[in-house]
Amino acid sequence: MRNAVVIKSSKAGMTVILDDSLPFDELLAAIGTKFRESARFWGSVQMTLTLEGRELTPEEEFLIVDTITRNSQVEILCLLDTDAERIERCEKALNDKLMELNSQTGQFYRGSLKKGDSLESEASIVVIGDVDHGARIIAKGNIIVLGELKGTAAAGMAGNREAVVVALEMAPTQIRISDATSRFNEKNKRLGRGPMIASVEQDEVQIRPIKKTFLNNMLNFT
Repeated sequence: MRNAVVIKSSKAGMTVILDDSLPFDELLAAIGTKFRESARFWGSVQMTLTLEGRELTPEEEFLIVDTITRNSQVEILCLLDTDAERIERCEKALNDKLMELNSQTGQFYRGSLKKGDSLESEASIVVIGDVDHGARIIAKGNIIVLGELKGTAAAGMAGNREAVVVALEMAPTQIRISDATSRFNEKNKRLGRGPMIASVEQDEVQIRPIKKTFLNNMLNFT
């Protein structure tokens, strides 16, 4: 008799191959039995999961993950997608959204700036990556770094003292906003934990922590 569920494991994670002809309810029952009987073998582990062998809806994927976790001590860290066309569609949707935001608000740069790199923007800019020590980013508007800022950031270069510099991890060499400048040590020590914002207050660049939800509002900057 053909196995309804076949489990393959590697250092990269777990792959579960599913019978494509079995009714889904029966397949779920077979998955539960398979993992319940092999629970002692797997023990308490955290793994990624790849599902192969049949087309699944998001709801069916959720039910399979739930069945595995209820019948074993396996914790699924994430579900990996092997559908190349679906991955391509998701990436295209993301790129289209970034282009839409770009046209509405300012400029997006995807990737990290390395030592010696320099990036300039005539508007505001969002960097989806890190700004390493020795890299420089300059903008006439705001600067948002969705990563770690360890280099130099200069915002409000058109004389806009209302501009801000935001980073998920703030460890800059120097921050300048309009004509106000603050220089930090060369060791790139973090100025705090989590997202932080730099702004001009009383003619000085001040840095304070912010909530992550603030970044959602910042993506509507002009």
